[in-house]
Amino acid sequence: MNEIEIELVKDLLSEPKKIVIIPHRSPDGDAMGSTLALHHFLRKIGQQSQVIAPNEFPHFLDWLPGSDHVLVFEKEREKTTEILKSADLIFVLDFNALHRTGDMEQVLNKLSVPFIMIDHHQKPDNFAAVTFSDTSAGSTCEMIYRFISYLDKEELIDKQIAGCIYTGIVTDTGSFRFQSTTSETHKIAAKLIERGVENGVIHSNLFDNNSYNSLQLLGTALKNMKVLYEHNASYITLTQEELDSHNYVKGDTEGIVNYGLSVKGVIFTAIFIEHRDENIIKISLRSKGDFDVNQLAREHFNGGGHINAAGGKSHLTMDETIARFLQIVQSIEIK
Repeated sequence: MNEIEIELVKDLLSEPKKIVIIPHRSPDGDAMGSTLALHHFLRKIGQQSQVIAPNEFPHFLDWLPGSDHVLVFEKEREKTTEILKSADLIFVLDFNALHRTGDMEQVLNKLSVPFIMIDHHQKPDNFAAVTFSDTSAGSTCEMIYRFISYLDKEELIDKQIAGCIYTGIVTDTGSFRFQSTTSETHKIAAKLIERGVENGVIHSNLFDNNSYNSLQLLGTALKNMKVLYEHNASYITLTQEELDSHNYVKGDTEGIVNYGLSVKGVIFTAIFIEHRDENIIKISLRSKGDFDVNQLAREHFNGGGHINAAGGKSHLTMDETIARFLQIVQSIEIK
């Protein structure tokens, strides 16, 4: 953020306002961590704040402070639409195009209030009064810490806010393993621990609360994994029947795609998950090094994200989607 943008934000927050904070559809740890961290911060500076998620967030994030007060647009459309219409200011976090909110986009496009975007994905749309975009950041939560610092309010980051920020940093950097993790990431994490974050407890909350069904689903996914050694690639499939047979709930497939990248020699991996209620195949892509899955997702699967982590979707059948994926893999050099 430059000085002009910082002063504009300070001016927008100089008087009490009704503020709505929105993560992307199917919010992950970074989306929920950043929105709830900002929510608690805004409350501390005297603002009215409400987080509205486009749809349900994963159960393994329901321990985050304030998560029980998050409204879900898909469950309470009339109520959340009225709140959006009466808002004075809207923050959009961890996404940079309104279509990432699903059906909420129709409501958001009709609003005339200013938007503030805080995000680290590539190629942001131009709809916000203030756009804080940094594609080099490992997480939006890392940017929230910097955002609060830019407002000269770093002293207001308490254990609650710090815990939310730390959650997003951990999840979006793969527990500090991904290439986007920098020395600045570790410095911020250290400051959060100084504010009281119990990093071991947060890791346990995120990764040690698997249900029996989710572990069985993981076993099915690993059994379905195919490795294309000649192309340094792999992929995993999960059909609707396989989800149903393991009593799938949102969040159960989180992180499974990374197993495909853990195979020796694999540089590029994907997971294809069938969701018949939406009539789509949801796709997550991961890579190592300089292989750009963001560009691949944009070109072939109506998606996007980061160089090493992206997502997309397909309206074809599972078999047709896999056939298309294999054609793509065979037509490019993966190294």
